[in-house]
Amino acid sequence: MKLQDAISAMGALAQESRLSIFRLLVRRGPDGFTPSALGEKLGVPAPTLSFHLKELQRAGLVTARREGRFLHYSANFPQVQALVGYLTEQCCSQADGERDTASCQPVARRRRA
Repeated sequence: MKLQDAISAMGALAQESRLSIFRLLVRRGPDGFTPSALGEKLGVPAPTLSFHLKELQRAGLVTARREGRFLHYSANFPQVQALVGYLTEQCCSQADGERDTASCQPVARRRRA
């Protein structure tokens, strides 16, 4: 990931409504939501939701797919992983000596019971 891509992604998430939309899409997984379902769940008017979805798409964090007459928005997981990787790729690279680097390890994915 390039610096400008990271800045764009973080900028898109630096707004309360967009962060809420994005987090809901992450929780939903690849199935995503239609705009009407998102609007209902978050209580966001359609024009406002459309604006925020376009900003998240522009930043590469959200993708849209058409199924018949409906659009489904979902998180762009490869882009999200690239952002996290960019932010943590040099974790502890300037630590002094033999310190515990456990804090530098990625968090394991939680599994459903």
